[in-house]
Amino acid sequence: MSAPSAREVAFETVRAVHADDAYANLLLPKLIARAGLSTADSALATELAYGTLRRQGTYDAVIAAAADRATDRIDPVVLDALRVGVHQLLSTRIASHAAVNETVEIVRGAAGRPAAGFANAVLRRVSRDTPGDWMARVESSARSDDERLALHAAHPVWVIRALRRALAAEGRVDELDALLAADNAAPRVMMAALPGLADVPEGHTAALYSPFGFLAGSGDPGPLVRSSGGRLRVQDEGSQLAALALTRARPVADGERWLDLCAGPGGKTAILAAEALAHGARLEANELVPARARLVRHALAGVPGEIPVSEADGRERAASSPGAYDRILVDAPCTGLGALRRRPEARWRKAPGDVPALSALQTELLDAAIAALAPGGIVAYVTCSPHLAETAAVVGDVLHRHGDAVAQLDARAVVQDVALRPIDLAVPTDGSGRAQLWPHRHGTDAMSITLLQRR
Repeated sequence: MSAPSAREVAFETVRAVHADDAYANLLLPKLIARAGLSTADSALATELAYGTLRRQGTYDAVIAAAADRATDRIDPVVLDALRVGVHQLLSTRIASHAAVNETVEIVRGAAGRPAAGFANAVLRRVSRDTPGDWMARVESSARSDDERLALHAAHPVWVIRALRRALAAEGRVDELDALLAADNAAPRVMMAALPGLADVPEGHTAALYSPFGFLAGSGDPGPLVRSSGGRLRVQDEGSQLAALALTRARPVADGERWLDLCAGPGGKTAILAAEALAHGARLEANELVPARARLVRHALAGVPGEIPVSEADGRERAASSPGAYDRILVDAPCTGLGALRRRPEARWRKAPGDVPALSALQTELLDAAIAALAPGGIVAYVTCSPHLAETAAVVGDVLHRHGDAVAQLDARAVVQDVALRPIDLAVPTDGSGRAQLWPHRHGTDAMSITLLQRR
């Protein structure tokens, strides 16, 4: 049996995302390695898988029109193959005949000859018109301007509205189109050299803002990570700045006790551990999900010393140690709307109904963390989402209930002090000290950073 092609690897990734709730950014590198793809074919598989997942909503509208039936009436295996095929036809320079023929062969192998005939008819129908013609056709069916924008920018309507409100809270709603475009652009791979334990390797371009961030070179960064013993690691620049906002919000006193309350998968934990080691603090980590706790332990392998990682509900973990910690990171579970560049399928997985439960959990975690702070202690509340219900609303609710016992610090000023150069951080219209990073403005995930201090 021959090794899978780049198109087959892309199809297998897309299929696993929909059938098994797989994460493309975790699965795809494994499938590429298993298939032994060349550098060029690895790049093709990545573009096909990520591009298909990013623009899934738009491609589904095209497929429904070309097939003259709703996508929920198409076999899921065939639908995923069609999505990959349509991406090739509408968004790449791959020759139409190659895109059609290769996709039909994938369908034949996965679903049989009749399904292959159906796929062939749909793809040939798509190939007869230009991408512009298809966009005009599907957009003409939209019932509102937001639906039209959703098809054009390949974001669910509810996500577009949430992002618009988040930008409006900074008085910058005119940046919406730039933000949506940034979500659909493949980000360059950013890495971190753990502070005090590694330096940025020669020949690599330093990050714009993080003092220990740098751009990975072309190709797989895995060998560089492995050869460094984990002291060089892949990590978004926004995540690096969020961790540093906590560790450098004020000078560290010797013997401070720190807690990473929701540590998985461990990228920020590794930075906290390196900073704690450099300044004489003691770090503890906690992660509820055992598989993610294992990732945290793996992430900490490059930091000398023993760092305990507990596996408990963060609310209970914090409640077990009232007044014990000088700094706590609450990197809360969230919708992930700030990481749509790197997790393209995330926009289609969440729904508006997910937000209330998440914001309630975020509020409870932040409440518990505040109770676990020593007097004068600082908690960094971080979400990889700019959704106001997960950021401003959670913080506002917590501050209202805690009254004078908790003060909000100026996270923007802290991030400015940490950054290598001036960084454009808008002042929210509510006057809070929250720092909001953006992919279109800063080249980072849309990370929200709030610093609270227990009086």
